[in-house]
Amino acid sequence: MVSERGLQVLRAIVQDYVDTREPVGSKAIVERHAFGVSAATIRNDMAQLEDEDLIVAPHTSSGRVPTDKGYRVFVDHLAELRPLSTAQRSAITSFLDEAGDLDDLLARTVRALTQLTGQVAIVQYPSFARANLSHVELVALGGPRVLVILVTDTGRVSQRIALVPFEPTESDIVQLRARVGALLVGRSVADCAQAVATADGPRPGNALDAIADAVLRVVGEELDEFRQDRLVMAGAATLAKRESDFRGSIYPLLEAIEEQVTLLRLMSEMVADEQGLSASIGRENEPFGLVEASVLASRYDGTAGGARVGLLGPTRMDYSSNLAAVRAVAHYLTRMLEDDDTAR
Repeated sequence: MVSERGLQVLRAIVQDYVDTREPVGSKAIVERHAFGVSAATIRNDMAQLEDEDLIVAPHTSSGRVPTDKGYRVFVDHLAELRPLSTAQRSAITSFLDEAGDLDDLLARTVRALTQLTGQVAIVQYPSFARANLSHVELVALGGPRVLVILVTDTGRVSQRIALVPFEPTESDIVQLRARVGALLVGRSVADCAQAVATADGPRPGNALDAIADAVLRVVGEELDEFRQDRLVMAGAATLAKRESDFRGSIYPLLEAIEEQVTLLRLMSEMVADEQGLSASIGRENEPFGLVEASVLASRYDGTAGGARVGLLGPTRMDYSSNLAAVRAVAHYLTRMLEDDDTAR
């Protein structure tokens, strides 16, 4: 069992190692931190931490570095998060306030987060399977082409061109808009997908039904995409800059960023604390092939089902500042989505 002072020593080792990238010795701890005890006493505390597998000597020097287990204990006993500065908060607000739609907002979110932390930023799209389709618009583009626009009550806007068997007249577009709207508007994305799948096909020789069938095929494909889990990420280049912080290859991380499925699974299984924050550190990520990395996340709300925003980086990271940044960005994202829902 680690004593209270032992936890304080662990906190000092983590903070100093993050700041200096150098193994931390007892003399350095006495010089940098006001423990009021001798270096010999600190060495005894460090020996206990080493017995608990919370710190380890990377080589024969007297310095120690945190283990994955040590980082976990540090995060679990993190009494407070470093607050963002007024300038940082103002920058987040002004940057996100300029977003045009949900896609732009999420893209801006990860850019802001990676600029704040220097880590890979991740944001999960909300679950559109539980969103409702609020508007359908059809626009004739000339010839056998119709622009199909779908809007959900969570702010997702989709535009796609449907190639139809006949050139629609203005009257055809009016009728099609009414027909498709009556079938879909006000229903959940999941229900809409089911309605499209079971819709009657075109009757022989009926041009309007044939056009409607082609439009609904495109609508169905778009609704399937709405229901797929998606991530937006920024800052992958920072992994190369921080390669020395990883004990092994960064290739598994790059592969996870490219494929997304691994990160989606990992984030979905992370358990949040009472503040809504979660962390998965080092070897805790072994089932996902990411033992070299830590993932931090916070849930954001104001959308159908909610989702997570987070960071991916090396285990040697500033957990206090990074968790604070993730929480702050999630808070702003929640507020903006809720304000948008109220406005609608």
